[in-house]
Amino acid sequence: EWAVGSPLVMDPNSICRKTKRLAGKQAELCQTQPEIVNEVAKGAKLGVRECQYQFRFRRWNCTSQNKYFGKILQQDIRETAFVYAITAAGVTHAVTQACSMGELLQCGCEATRSRGPPPRLAGVGPTEGVKWEWGGCGDDVEFGYEKSKQFMDARRRKGKSDIRTLIDLHNNEAGRLAVKNYMRTECKCHGLSGSCTLRTCWKKMPHFREVGDRLLERFNGASKVMGGNDGKTLIPVGQNIKPPDKQDLIYSAESPDFCLPNRKTGSLGTRGRMCNSTALDVSGCDLLCCERGHRDETVVLEENCLCRFHWCCVVQCKKCLVRKELSLCH
Repeated sequence: EWAVGSPLVMDPNSICRKTKRLAGKQAELCQTQPEIVNEVAKGAKLGVRECQYQFRFRRWNCTSQNKYFGKILQQDIRETAFVYAITAAGVTHAVTQACSMGELLQCGCEATRSRGPPPRLAGVGPTEGVKWEWGGCGDDVEFGYEKSKQFMDARRRKGKSDIRTLIDLHNNEAGRLAVKNYMRTECKCHGLSGSCTLRTCWKKMPHFREVGDRLLERFNGASKVMGGNDGKTLIPVGQNIKPPDKQDLIYSAESPDFCLPNRKTGSLGTRGRMCNSTALDVSGCDLLCCERGHRDETVVLEENCLCRFHWCCVVQCKKCLVRKELSLCH
């Protein structure tokens, strides 16, 4: 059968083309709820775009060239962990958002009847004597979470050991929790002349950039694991290492250095990549170019400039030629 979620990452539109090979729940969704499947595909694309943003200055820049991307997904390195997590998060986010926007018949705003009072929010002032109620349109993240779980967790890799499946499932869940566990409460005050006699509150998802930032932190602190003797548990590698929690990313193999093109590992190499000649971090020419050196090039680009706003409602700009110094890896 298929990899856990992987064809979806590579080609979201192929999601229902191979219905015969899909697990029961997925095949059912493809046939009965194509509009949800459409949001799942959008979420996968959202995840890959965020991956490309977060890794834009690194040797592996989350290239979505299918041949190379597919090779990354067949390994169990940190980068694979991030792709699985960010994609599962993207699906959760996109489906939940579609519910709130009224684009899906199967869901809507969050049901809030059973929830307790919202926490006191900074900047709202004292809450004693202030009436409050849940209102507005809260994000129904539970629905998005469940649909992401249904789609991303149902596939299995061909000839894949249980340990590798456990790793993928763990990273999928870490991605979903990066959305679900960080819901924020938004409130609006009602009352005469700005007084706050009544507060209406609702739950909103974190912005997706925030989800990406959080998962990149988890990527940087990812835990290496190995399979236990029973073939059903994961054990952290190394002494005195605390077991990873549900929100940590995990991997079992070390990453290649991604310096040179290598079809086997999915590395495109870094030749010709733009680098920052003054930075000392991963975007700096020393690290990004793998100490092969870089060349400086001057390019002339056309940019919008001297923009003016004309009432109403047009912005008119002139075109200016701008010289830019670029550093490119040898």
